[in-house]
Amino acid sequence: MVLEKASPVEERPLKLVDMPDPVAGPGQIRVSVHACGVCHTEIDEIEGRLPPSRYPMVLGHEIVGVVDGLGPGAKTFSEGDRVGIAWINRACGRCSFCASGAENLCDDAGWTGKDADGGYAAYTVVSEDFAYPIPGRFSDVEAAPLLCAGVIGYRALTRSGLDDGGVLGLYGFGASAHIVIQIARYKYPNGKVFVFSRRNREEHRELAARLGAEWIGATEDTPPEKLDCAIDFTPVGETVPHALRNLQKGGRLVINAIRKRTPIPELEYAQHLWHEKELTSVANVTRWDAEEFLPLAAEVPIVPAVEEFLLEAANDALVLLKEGRIQGAAVLRLMGGR
Repeated sequence: MVLEKASPVEERPLKLVDMPDPVAGPGQIRVSVHACGVCHTEIDEIEGRLPPSRYPMVLGHEIVGVVDGLGPGAKTFSEGDRVGIAWINRACGRCSFCASGAENLCDDAGWTGKDADGGYAAYTVVSEDFAYPIPGRFSDVEAAPLLCAGVIGYRALTRSGLDDGGVLGLYGFGASAHIVIQIARYKYPNGKVFVFSRRNREEHRELAARLGAEWIGATEDTPPEKLDCAIDFTPVGETVPHALRNLQKGGRLVINAIRKRTPIPELEYAQHLWHEKELTSVANVTRWDAEEFLPLAAEVPIVPAVEEFLLEAANDALVLLKEGRIQGAAVLRLMGGR
């Protein structure tokens, strides 16, 4: 499924085409794709807020499949190994960011499905250094959302500074948030999780309740207790002042979005930022985030809520995702797999 130009998602711009099978280059592996998650980032790419570096582009960066070819010098994996590929596709390894462990900020980094063809296809190639073994307890479809929604959610939770016994607020309850709540309940059993979700998303609220949210309200609501930290998963700017208003003194808000579709409204200093409140973001992920998170996901174990689509229905999945009508995560399923 190929994107040829920027268009509204509602125009269903991805086209099913035949392309030559990619060939693994030096140090690369070729992966036969069995499943690929559908992410809000793809909506930003399609609609031009985060345009691909070239057209046509094969989107998709939550990829699970098996190695079916090795490029010259590749030796980490063997043919038949099951692997995952995430958003980070490459980094220079030489700059100050890479040297400090912040390869997610590397100016020469590349991103799967944006700078290199991704997983909305039967095959893809990637450097063996940017692929990860998939724990055996997950099916291909279950594992796919772990590669972005899970990994970036884990990074956001880590950056939130949550302690056991603290109150965590989750704004928006989609693919990433429904994984984060499971991590938080496991790692911080004495804490509380409050979920803020639109009133017309009853299925999201029901899922939050099943996964252990102590309180569920709307974005503009005031929770029963102040939040020690919060994560904003929403694609709109209007959420930010609501979350900051509900923070405890010294609290931190982490924005887990690569782009916002609408601007953040003007903030009022005394109400939103005073008392040493912090506002930060997560920008992409590192390999180490994935390497830490995937074994933890198996240990918890994370149980992703998934809605499956065929590859040729990718446009339909994206429209439903934009409308907030996916419960949990949307995943494209290809031939084969488990």
